[in-house]
Amino acid sequence: MTIFEEEFIMDDISSKKLFGGCPHDCPDTCAMLYEVEDNKLISVRGNPDHPMTRGGLCVKVKNYEERHYHPDRLLYPHKRIGKKGKKEFERISWDEALNTISEKWKSLISEYGPESILPYSYLGNQGLVHGLNGADAFFNKLGATVCERTFCGEGSCTAWLSTVGPTAGLDPESYIHSKYIVIWACNSVSTNLHHWAIVQDAKKKGAKVVVIDSYKSRTAKQADWHISPKPGTDGALAVSIINHLINNDLVDKDYIQKHTNGFDELKDHIQGKDPEWASKITGINVEDIKKLSYEIANEQPVGIRIGVALERHHGGGQTIRAVTCIPALTGSWKYIGGGITQFPVWEHPYKFDVICRPDLIPNGTRVVNALQLGRVLLGENIDKNKPIMSMMCWNANPVTQATETEKIIKGLEREDLFLVSAEHFISDTASYADILLPAAMGAEQEDMILSWGHLYLTYNQKCIDPPGEAIPNNEIFRKLAKKMGFNEEQFTWSDGECLENYVDWDAPACEGLSLDYLRQNGFARLNVGCKDTRAPHKNGNFPTESGKCELILKNAKNFVAGPFRQMYDDYQPGQDLPPLPDYVPPFESKETNPNLAKKYPLNIISPKSHAFLNSCYANMEDKLRVQGQQFVLINKLDASERNIKDKDKVKVFNDRGSYEGVAEISEDVNKGIIVSTLGYWRQHNEGTVNSISSGNLADMGNAPTFSDNLVEVVKL
Repeated sequence: MTIFEEEFIMDDISSKKLFGGCPHDCPDTCAMLYEVEDNKLISVRGNPDHPMTRGGLCVKVKNYEERHYHPDRLLYPHKRIGKKGKKEFERISWDEALNTISEKWKSLISEYGPESILPYSYLGNQGLVHGLNGADAFFNKLGATVCERTFCGEGSCTAWLSTVGPTAGLDPESYIHSKYIVIWACNSVSTNLHHWAIVQDAKKKGAKVVVIDSYKSRTAKQADWHISPKPGTDGALAVSIINHLINNDLVDKDYIQKHTNGFDELKDHIQGKDPEWASKITGINVEDIKKLSYEIANEQPVGIRIGVALERHHGGGQTIRAVTCIPALTGSWKYIGGGITQFPVWEHPYKFDVICRPDLIPNGTRVVNALQLGRVLLGENIDKNKPIMSMMCWNANPVTQATETEKIIKGLEREDLFLVSAEHFISDTASYADILLPAAMGAEQEDMILSWGHLYLTYNQKCIDPPGEAIPNNEIFRKLAKKMGFNEEQFTWSDGECLENYVDWDAPACEGLSLDYLRQNGFARLNVGCKDTRAPHKNGNFPTESGKCELILKNAKNFVAGPFRQMYDDYQPGQDLPPLPDYVPPFESKETNPNLAKKYPLNIISPKSHAFLNSCYANMEDKLRVQGQQFVLINKLDASERNIKDKDKVKVFNDRGSYEGVAEISEDVNKGIIVSTLGYWRQHNEGTVNSISSGNLADMGNAPTFSDNLVEVVKL
């Protein structure tokens, strides 16, 4: 039985169909069916009618109903009565909780100004109403500090939008027509399982599957060919492919002439950056680089799926720029099943200006980056005369997921910091809260799930009442808006009214669709072409200013895409972007920082876990059994040098912090590299992976550098 077969649950549902959508931070956005009896969620199953997700659910949510009724679920508002971080709370009423919050915020605004309050959220819920942007309008009206949330994909977005514009690119379903598939820095088996099913179907039809990843992931093990560059060197590989394509006449000259800008400049720029040059940087054999380049040019249609891990180092943006240029050079866009996939969400007709209301933001409001939360709370990179005095956290758990964990904890331990947490459980971050608010879960609220990995709208029906006194996120902010005296109509909209207003139902992509249609059917494919005929850039038509693929950028500035910074456009990073794609070395490597490497000689890769979704499910026993304890994959040569044996307890550390895990000696990692997955809760472990992670930002989109860190490992 394959992993795919093991992890999918196929079943029919005979009772009334109650439609759901997986709310988690995953490109697949599974369509679900809820089964309910006597206001209780009995089971959650995949909707077999959905063409993309095909009735399947991954290991994370196959028993999703159990999470709703977990014995540790937060059911009532609480206030802190003990020391921060010790999970000592006392139950209070909603009135007391809301009054405490509103009175405290009004007092802080009076003394320090509204920017003393920081909203902090991410994709713990992907819903349009209750997710990432669900409270942006509230905090923008409040005048709070704007939080720039760049955990995942934001550097990729900057590179993508600058090169090809807001296009969905290659439809994930169209890979069934690809003859050659490159999965670049994406562990699809664990994080994009439904697309992996399509890739497997294409493979049965004869497609070759190549995985480019710095270690042998579950996906790499099932590929026809695994290529393993050193961490942070994918950009050198991509640039050398461009060099080999151009210098060996492997490009589509007609497509280049008609549908690109900057080819001549690019040709001059990449001279000397050939496979021999890249081999010394990446560790990949010269002949393998040449072979990959040749096959990408000739095995059409070629489909390239890039993962968010591709951006997670200093030069991540430039890496993605280079990779995104390749399909235009080879003419892959001309074919059904050819091109490249980043985030299909760009063709979804969401009205982010309505959701976020950037017009409510007072002029001059400052911006801070979520990845650097620890620095912000400690006053390191903000005006010390304007400190952060309160933070509200929802849909996020920065103690495990953000960088520089030790600084975050010191910041959260401040007695003068008023922390509000809306949560399902008392997570690592919530344990430091002054006020805890119980939030509803998926089956307990109406929403539409933002699908960033396919071209379907996915509806989520409220089918049960929340347990205890839990309420949906949006209801929390409606109540707070009333307490704060906000009178904008938007703060009175029901969840259904939000969905009516948050989607551009008149857009061509929504022709024939409506909220009522979704309520009756559960999902709908956008009218953006059929998977069997879609070739959106066969004749160019890129949604760029020129209508062409921009191989060269002119007068471009670094930016973070609007939805990731509350649609606020002031105080963008603003640095000049290089006009042409290139290799930008990592911050931390033997080559770029030899002195640091003497002290900390190992590169660490920290991919997402197989059984957790970010930090969700890391408190559930069945998922912990699947995921196992915190591990440290290490090559046998590195282990031998440190007298480490398999299953030894080890400590991983650098100047920023440390965590502990169990050594797994493996040939899945090359010498000089260790691998530990993210998501484990600190309260159940000695530190977590992000204790060692740098808060340095990548070259584009203020993206993270989770895979750009040097460490040492010692036996305990």
